[in-house]
Formats: sequence, structure tokens, C-alpha cells
Amino acid sequence: MNDLENLSTLKIFSCAAQTRSFTEAGNQLGISASAVGKAVARLEQRLGVRLFHRSTRSIQLTEEGQQVLDGSQRIFNELETIEAGLAQNRGAPRGKLRVSLPLTGLLMMPTLTAFMQAYPEVELDLHFSDHLVDIVNEGFDVVVRAGEASDSRLIARNLGNYQLKLVGSPAYFKRAGIPLKPADLVDHSCLHHRFPSNGKLERWPLRADLEGDEVVVPVTTISSTVEPLIALAEAGMGIVCIPDLACRRQLADGTLVEVLAEYVEHSGTFRAVWPASPYRSPKLRVFVDFMATHLLAESDGARQPASLNITPMRRSA
Repeated sequence: MNDLENLSTLKIFSCAAQTRSFTEAGNQLGISASAVGKAVARLEQRLGVRLFHRSTRSIQLTEEGQQVLDGSQRIFNELETIEAGLAQNRGAPRGKLRVSLPLTGLLMMPTLTAFMQAYPEVELDLHFSDHLVDIVNEGFDVVVRAGEASDSRLIARNLGNYQLKLVGSPAYFKRAGIPLKPADLVDHSCLHHRFPSNGKLERWPLRADLEGDEVVVPVTTISSTVEPLIALAEAGMGIVCIPDLACRRQLADGTLVEVLAEYVEHSGTFRAVWPASPYRSPKLRVFVDFMATHLLAESDGARQPASLNITPMRRSA
């Protein structure tokens, strides 16, 4: 007898015990009195005890039958409590949500902060790593990553597209000049991001200029996370290649300005990925919806990026 059969049998027994009649129990459950009697007999055989004193007119619980009835009621009460809790959760997002984000996910903190303010009863458990994670075995509810999602056991939703930009501070470009084509970068301080997962430098996606000059990007400084590179660029230490969501505020404020936009060829997609299931918890649903709406959306009050009024650099012959 499997677990569902056990519960069904207990339900039949409980109904018979409460009505003191196999016939009445059958009427309430929509089965015959004979079926009720057979279910009780199977339960008695399984437990090895007699549950009822039977007569031609009535049935009475034995001492063991009363113990089984009390235990059955506790089981059904617990199930009702669980069902009520799940029904409540379906209507109100709450509880812990384990989220895996890339190291660049630290740049998503304004959006994550806004989510926490909008849904204070959802407890975010954030893990930042560029390594591949096993969503199910490592117990994550959702993973946010750039790139494709090809595992058929997972469900993915696009959160939006981003682009890489070459940016630096106005003070830096006033001092070093503005690069007009990729080959001009040889005379500049270039700040690079190294992927901690494989140790490789992130490639600057520059297409060759019309003269066909080979693009050689010098390396001045390297960091395994993006935030220090942004700070260095704002301090006038050089040019950095970063996602647009990482410098949206700085471009609007004018602390960073973009260069060589016509030579940068890159776009990527952030995706939310979670285990396939016919049921999606409210906390997961609102998190994915919120990130898709706000992560890569332009802020309402964003100003147009500041323009440079600096003499372009001239390359020496």
C-alpha cells in the first residue's frame, strides 16, 4: 500500500469512526458501505489490531481504534495547515530566495535594492560568482547570467540586452586627448577586466578602422572585478571597457564620457534561469518580473550623456 492509499484508507476509517456507521460513511464519501468495510479491514490487517467492535446495528471504536483516530486527526490537521500556508504563499510573495549572480552582479545592486524595498517580505540570499553553478544540487532558486541557456531541465527568461562601452573621465581626455580610431588607443592608458574563472582578459570588441590598422590595446591596469576599474576611470587614470549598465549614472552625470562608439561591436543578454516546474513560487515570479522590467531599463530621470569639448589627440608620425 503506497502513501496515497494509506491517506485514503485513513480518511475512510476516520469518516466511519466519526459517523459510527459504514453506511453513512459511504454516503458521505460517495462509495458503498462494503467498500468502507473492506478499507477498514485492510487497515486492521496492516496495523494488526481491531479498530471497531461491530454489531448488526452499530460500530464502536476499540481503544486502539481511538488511538488511530486521534493520530489520523493530527495528520489531517497538519495537511490542512500546510495547504493553508501554500495557499497564502500563492497570493503574497515571501520567504527566502537564493540567487546566484555574476561578479558584475554587484553593478545590479540599485535594482536589487529597489526590489527589496518593493517586496520586504522576500529575503534575498545573494551569491556572487562567475563560476558555473548546479542550480538544483546547490539549492538555488534562480541564477542570473549573461549568455545562452541550453539545459532543457531549466527555464530561462531574457532580462534585457546590454552593450559594452569605452569610457573615461573628461579630465583624462583633456590631458591625454580623445582617441578618434581604435589604433589611437596605443597612446592611452587602458584599464582591463580579467575573468577570475579562466584568468583571461576580457576582449575589447573593436572593429578595425577604415585604414585597416591592427587594433592593439595596451594594458595599463588589470582587475578581477569591474568596480575598481570604474573608480580608476572616474579618477582620470585611463579608459575602461564596461557594460552600459555599469556606467549609466556616470554618463548621465558627466563623470565619464564615451569614446569610439562607432567602432565598438558588442551586445549581450542577461538571463534569469531556474529549474523547470509546473509551479513557480510567487517570490520567484515577482523577482524575475521585476528584474526583467527594471534591470536594463533607462532610469526615468536620466540625462543625456555629457559631450566632450576637448581638442582631439594627434598621433605623432
